[in-house]
Amino acid sequence: MSEDSTVTILTHQARKGRSASRPGLWRLLLKDKVAATAAIVLTLIVLTAIVGPPLFDDLAQRQDLAARNMPPFSLQLGWEYILGSDSLGRSLLARIIAAAGTTLGVAAAAVVVSAVVGSIWGMWAGFHRGWREAVSMRIADVIMSFPSLLLAVVILYVFNPSAANIVLVLAITRIPLYLRTARADAAELRSRMFVDAATNFGAKQRSIVFRHIVPNVLPTLVTLATLEFCYVMLAESSLSFLGIGIQPPDVSWGLMVAQGRQYLAEAWWQSVLPGLAIVITTVSANVLAAWLRLATDPGQRWRLQTKKRRRLIGSVAPRR
Repeated sequence: MSEDSTVTILTHQARKGRSASRPGLWRLLLKDKVAATAAIVLTLIVLTAIVGPPLFDDLAQRQDLAARNMPPFSLQLGWEYILGSDSLGRSLLARIIAAAGTTLGVAAAAVVVSAVVGSIWGMWAGFHRGWREAVSMRIADVIMSFPSLLLAVVILYVFNPSAANIVLVLAITRIPLYLRTARADAAELRSRMFVDAATNFGAKQRSIVFRHIVPNVLPTLVTLATLEFCYVMLAESSLSFLGIGIQPPDVSWGLMVAQGRQYLAEAWWQSVLPGLAIVITTVSANVLAAWLRLATDPGQRWRLQTKKRRRLIGSVAPRR
């Protein structure tokens, strides 16, 4: 194909892109193979955590000492034991699926609570400025002066370690991140010309916040929440591994890793497979968060479109 044909095709694509509306997130996601794969993996994990436990009933807690420490792909007792069994003969597949609901549920609840409280608080402080901003920032500084994981360890050691307490502790320790981010973005947007214009035309503060501030701050907060989901999930797994997180008979991925560590020499799969589930979920969420940051930021979206343009140039380039 000649160079003139290449230029013609690229010009046509550029005109088509300008005439069409801005591509939606769904279309951009489908065009990015890595991000789409991460989204599919996360979707499958979430669906498994929701649908899986009712299908397996009580198999995750059913003990069979005659089948203890069975290796993976042992199908003598059925496909439920394809990932092997633990030291009490319980199906490892059933326990990983049951643990997925606990781990993802705790992480999601903590992220939602901290994101909602921190975002509303931060936008309120950043929009009104003055003493509200000063007091809010000092509170955030006090909370962030303590290492979040260490603070969670101390609180859970004093109080009863339960799923509700874990959610509350992790949410409190992560609120300052959303508060500081939302405050900075809201304060910067508050000084923009379009906000001043809306104020001069008599728009109410509530209308300015919901029509101009929130839509511009929300993409950054969504990306931050996706990244924080990974951290909170790892924090919950770490607390469960230390014995002050999820307690039996409930099960989480971190607790499974802790329970299987004494059998690493003879039954490595008891710790490795739950740990692998943590790694896969964390990596997928991080990849999706990085893509969201580019896709939801108008100033960075050109990077995704540049990748598309490079693929187009490679497909129409003249062959020698």
